Amino acid sequence: MKTILFNLTPAELQDFITRLGEPKFRAKQIEDWLNRGAPDFSVMKNIPEKLRQKLSEIAVTLPVKIVKKLESSDKQTTKFLLQLNDAEQIECVLMRTTYGNSVCVSSQAGCAMGCKFCASTLLGLKRNLTINEIYSQILVAQWELRSAVTSDKSIKANGDPNNFDVSHIVVMGTGEPLQNTENVIGFIEKANKDMGIGWRRITVSTCGVVPGIQDLIKWGRPINLAISLHAPTNDLRDTIMPINHKYKLEEVLENAFKFSDLHNRQLMIEYILLAKKNENGETVLYNCTQEQAEQLSKLISGKNCMVNLIPWNTVDERNFVSPSGNAVHRFQDILIKNGIHTRIRRERGQDIGSACGQLRLNNAKDNKCN
Repeated sequence: MKTILFNLTPAELQDFITRLGEPKFRAKQIEDWLNRGAPDFSVMKNIPEKLRQKLSEIAVTLPVKIVKKLESSDKQTTKFLLQLNDAEQIECVLMRTTYGNSVCVSSQAGCAMGCKFCASTLLGLKRNLTINEIYSQILVAQWELRSAVTSDKSIKANGDPNNFDVSHIVVMGTGEPLQNTENVIGFIEKANKDMGIGWRRITVSTCGVVPGIQDLIKWGRPINLAISLHAPTNDLRDTIMPINHKYKLEEVLENAFKFSDLHNRQLMIEYILLAKKNENGETVLYNCTQEQAEQLSKLISGKNCMVNLIPWNTVDERNFVSPSGNAVHRFQDILIKNGIHTRIRRERGQDIGSACGQLRLNNAKDNKCN
């Protein structure tokens, strides 16, 4: 197996390079390229071609490599299918927005949570990702952004820095971040230190792994926390989210609000709106009736939170359908009437399977590839 140079310490990298008979300064040059996210050695133009060829035979730059790159029709979202060194695959998503460039990263290969509406868990959990495997997803996105600046002469290097910098991180890709808390925390620390991404521009989403939330409380950094709630009662949540059998709604919210209150941050509550077809082919609301809107309002009344309403995005293997626009707005109207801060999420990248709930362990069914 080839050596992953990004995983080496500066001293180890220097030793690796000098063993090839090269001067020490080459290690620093290569390290600079690695920290920029160089996908391979061919781009390292200040490195002699002979050394680049030698390195390509015995090493790789990053612990991930791009297998496919899918671009949304509006050019605002790019999804990357990435292969790890052991051939497992993950996905990450780059979203270009008015407030900057946000990257949705995966924390695990696959997912063990078993949520009944989600694609990420279909093949189960393969393994946790390392700190560097998570961080490299940011480098892939950063390289993409800066390559676009280089190729598009209309974008000036001294213009808006959001053109070519990752500004926000959401740990909402495949996997449950708080089943891999140690590495997720290590990744966030590295992104803050090495890329200068502020704590308040980083969001971690969880299904409700209470010990993990408690770990975040002990850690004490003022990041944003998002709770994937998706039901206003334990009975309903039990049917779609197996995690609720272990950690009930009340316990999850108690700890989540403890975290958000500690940092005076608004808790984000994610709520996917689900419907089903009955035997007559009629659409029946599953978790977004007017009664359920009232139940949700009562559950979080008076709390510092924002409900992010997410109409379900199609996953072929799941038997849900998306509710009508009228049903979505009726649900929102009741929350607003009850004083709940809420919004309907603008979904990005649905046409490339990168919207909420659509990320999966591999992307074999996609055939559009850049």
